[in-house]
Amino acid sequence: MIENDDEAFADNYAERDQAKALREQARAGGLRFEAYLPGDMADWLLAQVERGHFVDPSEAVFAIVQNFIEMEPHRDLRDELLRRILDESVARGLEDVKAGRVRPADEVFDELRRELAKPRPEPARWQKIAR
Repeated sequence: MIENDDEAFADNYAERDQAKALREQARAGGLRFEAYLPGDMADWLLAQVERGHFVDPSEAVFAIVQNFIEMEPHRDLRDELLRRILDESVARGLEDVKAGRVRPADEVFDELRRELAKPRPEPARWQKIAR
C-alpha cells in the first residue's frame, strides 16, 4: 500500500467524492454497480457459474469481496501470497528468456498499438433471472 493515499489516487477525486456521498445510503440499503471483466476473468467467472460454484456473477463478486475483507487484517498472508504470485511471474519470465521467447520491446509495443486500434467486441451482459 502506498503511504499517502491522497497522492496515490489523486486522479480519482470524483469517484472518491461519490463514494463518500453514497456511504450512508449504501450502509442502509446496500450498493449496486456495474462491473466489467476482461475476457479471461469473465471466462473464469462464467465457468464457476456453470459448475454451480456460484448462482450468478453477483454472488461471485460478493464472495470474492467478502474473502478480501476477511484477509485484510492478515497483512502477512496477503504479502506472502503477493510474493508468491510475483515469484511465479518472474520464474515464467526467466523461462521465456532462457527459451528465447522474448521479443524486442518495439515489436511488442507495435503489436499492442495494432491491437488497441482494432474495434472491440461488445461485452456480454448477464441478465438476472427472476425466480
